[in-house]
Amino acid sequence: MAARRLGGSSWQQMSLLSRRWCLQAGSAGKREQNRYSSSSTTLEKTVENSEVTREEIVLPRRKTWDKLAVLQALASTVNRDPTAAHYMFQDDPFLMPRNTANSRLLSLSKESGRSAAKYIIKEFPQYFDKTTSEPNIPCLMPENLTPQIEGVSEAALKERIHLRRVKASVDLFDQLLQAGSPVSLETTNSLLDLLCFYGDGESAQEKQNEQKGDLEEPEENTSEQRSPKRQFQKSLNSSGFRWRENNNAERIFKIMPERNAHSYCTMIRGMVKHGAPAKAYDMYTDLLNERHKADVHTFNALIRAVPYLKEKFAERWALVKDFLNHMVQQEVQPNVLTFNAVLKTLRRCGGVGRGVSLSVIQEMTALDIEPSLATYEHLLHIFYRSVELQPSTIIAEILEEVEKRSFTPQDPDDANFFPTAMQACCDLKDIKLAYRLNKSMEKGDNWKFLDMDRLNAYWSKFFSLLCMMEQIDVVLKWYKEMTPSLFYPSTRSMFDLLQALDAANHLEVIPSVWEDIKQLGFSRKQDLLEELLSLMSREEHPEETQLAFAKCAEDIKAAHEQSGRDQAPLEWTGSALGHVVVLFSRAGRTQDAWNMMEHFQQINRIPTLLLVWPKEALMLPSHVGAPVSIWGTGKGEESSF
Repeated sequence: MAARRLGGSSWQQMSLLSRRWCLQAGSAGKREQNRYSSSSTTLEKTVENSEVTREEIVLPRRKTWDKLAVLQALASTVNRDPTAAHYMFQDDPFLMPRNTANSRLLSLSKESGRSAAKYIIKEFPQYFDKTTSEPNIPCLMPENLTPQIEGVSEAALKERIHLRRVKASVDLFDQLLQAGSPVSLETTNSLLDLLCFYGDGESAQEKQNEQKGDLEEPEENTSEQRSPKRQFQKSLNSSGFRWRENNNAERIFKIMPERNAHSYCTMIRGMVKHGAPAKAYDMYTDLLNERHKADVHTFNALIRAVPYLKEKFAERWALVKDFLNHMVQQEVQPNVLTFNAVLKTLRRCGGVGRGVSLSVIQEMTALDIEPSLATYEHLLHIFYRSVELQPSTIIAEILEEVEKRSFTPQDPDDANFFPTAMQACCDLKDIKLAYRLNKSMEKGDNWKFLDMDRLNAYWSKFFSLLCMMEQIDVVLKWYKEMTPSLFYPSTRSMFDLLQALDAANHLEVIPSVWEDIKQLGFSRKQDLLEELLSLMSREEHPEETQLAFAKCAEDIKAAHEQSGRDQAPLEWTGSALGHVVVLFSRAGRTQDAWNMMEHFQQINRIPTLLLVWPKEALMLPSHVGAPVSIWGTGKGEESSF
């Protein structure tokens, strides 16, 4: 019974368990089926989405970073320290130049040292046969300029042309002709390129052996500066060589058995570069007669020479349009240098240039040619170099375009933009435009367009505008940040600063300004000393300020008395003596004041009636004689004011 009961119960339990299992298996199967079906649906959606995303993925181009990219990124996080010396003078800041003259002397000394080193290496190469630098930088190593191919051959001629040996190349070319060896057209054109580039003169390597009149200007240059036409011809001839009649370039060109367009274009560009634009125009006529086509560089050179070919403004613009039409006929695509040459010519066309210059810019936009800084510089010269200044809308539009970009050098005249634009801001007396221009100059690598001379001119104009338009606190802030790390103030800049201090009634700063004047080497500038003494002696100030003024007057007195071997002593003027006497007397230095009074008799002057003595000056010591004997002897001597 127990077994039956157990068996029955176990059977019932088994049946119940089997039912549960079936139910669980069924539900689990459904769940598994649902899971598989949902996963398959998700997989299908994922596949579809992956196909969509694969179509949208665009692999970025590989970016090649500059070797200095990390250093440039770190440098961009640090502001400039106005009190720090230039990196060249970190080892010895005492060698840092303090004025423009010393800065120029430093540049000339460095260049002279480089020339001397190149000369030694060239003349004595046997002593420099080992390269110990690690890593070796080929561009910093001296060039091997010694010809390796001997004999009279075209290969030797090509080597000498590559080494820019002008005289040796011409001699070897003549030897080849005398030997009856023909020279290929390509080699002859390369020789013409060399001759026209250097103006049939010596190259830079050949000139190192002969130091010619770099420090003395010939009398011909003086006469050229007086004549406007010759002055323009001198500016056209930037290399220093003049195109001589029947020179080697013309001689070789005439004996060439075959000439192509390259031959004519080289001669035209060389003639324009070296001051023979009339010959260049005749050569261009011969090129057209031979049914050749000029390249874009030749047209650019001819357009730059137009002001010398024509006298009237309308004729100049007409000739420029003729050259542009020839470019269209010959299917020559203009570039940014073409439009810059047109604008540079329009600078010499007066009102005609102002009338058509904006249409030239529109033509550049139509051809999708981006202007360079030289383009904007020519526009500023056209509109803001006349007697009647144009409104500031044009320069404001130019600054809007400049602020959007960081420029790269494309034209030699690009470097003139920032000084010219700052001069326009000064003429317009617009300080807001000057701030915008300065911000654009500091953007990216735009500051690299300014060399030392242009940088001084730029900051001098900016500082002059600040002294004219800004509050004195702002002026002094800029003055401390700019000098001498950015520019060296000129005497005109110091005059502007003194006038700004006078207008703001901030004369207590004059002693510190005087220290800068001495450091800049202006302590012997008579006009500057007169202005300084006049400001200090005009009104009475607190005792501390008067003592500082008296110290400045003592330095000025010492500057008048000292004289070096190459310096003549400064001559006292009546006004300067009077100012020094007043400054000494106000500081309580009565004896020094009376000692200065003796100079009036030495220079045959008498004190001015405006010289008002304070009470301390009348309390003379017992050993001081009667003041009458200082400016007159009572014998009827006549003194002039």
